[in-house]
Amino acid sequence: MLYGTAAAATALLLAAALTAALRALALRTVFLRALVDRPGGRRAHARPTPRLGGVGVVTATGTVSAVGAATGLVPLGSATGALLLAGVVVAGLGLLDDLRPIGARARVIVEAGAATVVVHGAGLGLIAGAFAVLWIVFVANAFTLLDNSDGAMGTVGVVTALGLCLCAGAEGLGSLAVVLGLLAASLTGFLMHNWHPARMLLGHCGSLFTGFLVAGAALLVNAEHEASASAAALFAVTVVATADAVLVMVSRRRAGRGLLRGGPDHIAHRLRRLGLTAPGVAVVLGAAAALGTATGVLLHRGLVGVSAVWWLAGAAAVAVVLLLRVPVYTARRARGRARERLPAPTRAGQTAAGRAITGQAVAGQGVGGQGVGGQVVGGQGVAGQTVAGQQIAGQQIAGQQIAGQPVAGPSVDLARG
Repeated sequence: MLYGTAAAATALLLAAALTAALRALALRTVFLRALVDRPGGRRAHARPTPRLGGVGVVTATGTVSAVGAATGLVPLGSATGALLLAGVVVAGLGLLDDLRPIGARARVIVEAGAATVVVHGAGLGLIAGAFAVLWIVFVANAFTLLDNSDGAMGTVGVVTALGLCLCAGAEGLGSLAVVLGLLAASLTGFLMHNWHPARMLLGHCGSLFTGFLVAGAALLVNAEHEASASAAALFAVTVVATADAVLVMVSRRRAGRGLLRGGPDHIAHRLRRLGLTAPGVAVVLGAAAALGTATGVLLHRGLVGVSAVWWLAGAAAVAVVLLLRVPVYTARRARGRARERLPAPTRAGQTAAGRAITGQAVAGQGVGGQGVGGQVVGGQGVAGQTVAGQQIAGQQIAGQQIAGQPVAGPSVDLARG
């Protein structure tokens, strides 16, 4: 107990210190500029924000775990060691993706390979193992999708890791409980820099690592339980990430958008549109994760039946349906249609119907029955263009002065020529 507390405190402080150091390094080093999000576009941040927080989380969790194993205080064991090592590999993949985007197929292949190592350690059969690999890959990427608002993914990760830490301790998996406690502590240290307004982002390195460790640990602590209870517990502890992924997939499918095309269509974005602040979104998602994790812990301990998950799944489904009603694509489409309806840009101060044509008014009407705004009138241009073989530019019409000479007689009919 004493070692666990000291190790968690060390991981928290180490993650916080590393995150601060990596932020300063990224903002001052040329070759790390690719890991800095600049304001503008779809970025909501008002200042440059590095995506290196995951490096601090992975380093703190892995280093403290390795020291505990090397000193013999907390031997990792084969299953926990394989999970941690596979998680580090996936984190490295995420870091490469942060530096230079990797294709979805290559990412899934590497993630599936790492998940296979974890599933093998859990001792599952062929069919159950195949589904477990797919589930781990899904959850790892769902946590990546969840990392879209300050403090959101970190809060959900802390709550979920702590719940699974309790389950691992109850199962007698001491080393796994320690690793999960270190993950929660490292994420807490990172949150000191990620709470709104964020000074550091987790990046794919940290989000993939967190999601992979959470999914693998949930599988290990439920591997010896009945299949239905295990499946229910796995869903419960990852309900927030699962609901967000389902919401995004359904929303993009309905809108005719590519599933891999980013957009402001996640739970956090929709809650912000409903008026919540970024810290408020993190608290709401953290509370939802706490409810799901608590249900999963109670299921694991046999204190509630599988039917309890149906209530949780129903609440998640209702939330998804209601959040689908929040418009997230309409504004951009409306702006696009408005730009299509805009007339051609006016030239040299030309406008129509009583506005100035190169500084002079034309009888308060359109010229030749047509508007003038970058259009051709009666086959001739206006304002610096030729009308009936003459140039009108800076001249006045209809009984007024043309190029400094008085004009007698009727007005000039610009509609002819």
